[in-house]
Amino acid sequence: MKKLFILLISILLLTGCAKNSEEKLIKSFKDDINSSKSYTLKGSLEILNDEDTFNYLVEVSYKKKDMYKVKLVNTTNNHEQVILKNNDGVYVITPNLNKSFKFQSEWPNNSSQAYILSSILSDLEKTENKNYMQEGDYLTINTDVTYPNNPDLTYQKLFFDKDYNLKKNEVYNSDNKIRIRLVISSIDYKANLDDDHFKVEESTDSSCCSEQSSNVLDEIIYPLYIPSDTYLKTKETISTDTGNRSILTFGGNKEFVLIEEPSKPSLEFETIPIYGDPIMMNGVVGALSGNSLYFSKDNIDYYLAGNDMSSQELISVASSISNTLVTSVGK
Repeated sequence: MKKLFILLISILLLTGCAKNSEEKLIKSFKDDINSSKSYTLKGSLEILNDEDTFNYLVEVSYKKKDMYKVKLVNTTNNHEQVILKNNDGVYVITPNLNKSFKFQSEWPNNSSQAYILSSILSDLEKTENKNYMQEGDYLTINTDVTYPNNPDLTYQKLFFDKDYNLKKNEVYNSDNKIRIRLVISSIDYKANLDDDHFKVEESTDSSCCSEQSSNVLDEIIYPLYIPSDTYLKTKETISTDTGNRSILTFGGNKEFVLIEEPSKPSLEFETIPIYGDPIMMNGVVGALSGNSLYFSKDNIDYYLAGNDMSSQELISVASSISNTLVTSVGK
């Protein structure tokens, strides 16, 4: 009986110590974020699916209140995009095309964001069972996540060092597979950023607009995924003032259209207004608006729309578009 009593006391003490350590960690993380007038975060970001991994260098800037700038550079092709929120709205800027989309959006507050500290803190505070653990050199905490456009993502695992500094974030799906991994190289909670840092800026690289890229689409690129009982109905390629455009029409249970044409940089900086949200997929940030989705990848602009398609179905089709399934235009 005495041994059992000692064992129970030991368990209670260990549980109490773990709970106390968890509370200290969360308080320290919360204090760092809430006391910061502006911060910067740098690191590497991986977006993983069953076939491919897309790697980015990521730089995040924040300034109170509600100013964000996320610079993403794809390490494979050096393609750069910027997601920006300032007092005028939310923008997705593509410097090499000298254009941006301006959104009427609640980003980043309408979804979990693996690389934005305030979003991570919000998920942390909302989660009741956080599964706090010591794993090697890290203190880890699991939190629930909310990704309305990707409900298969269910939780994230946060890695802190012994001084309660966030070092890594892994986001998992319902099968416990990692789908997003952020590895943090540095966080500066005293970045001293001014409002000009969050202005929409035109590209300072004149080569972005003078570079002569082909205005002819040589190949049609097909999605590797289409909804069940849906089929390719028609395909045609038409001439435009600036080149050509391919139009694929799909019929059946989920009708939709996919338009492809060569990306052309704007000679003057262009801002295109759109109602919807920025969304990251397959190495690029696209514009999701109702039942349509626009994105540029590998010098091709894609526009996908379907009245009967959900946002998740649009994203699934768009994410499956690959250069491995092509046919020459006109064939």
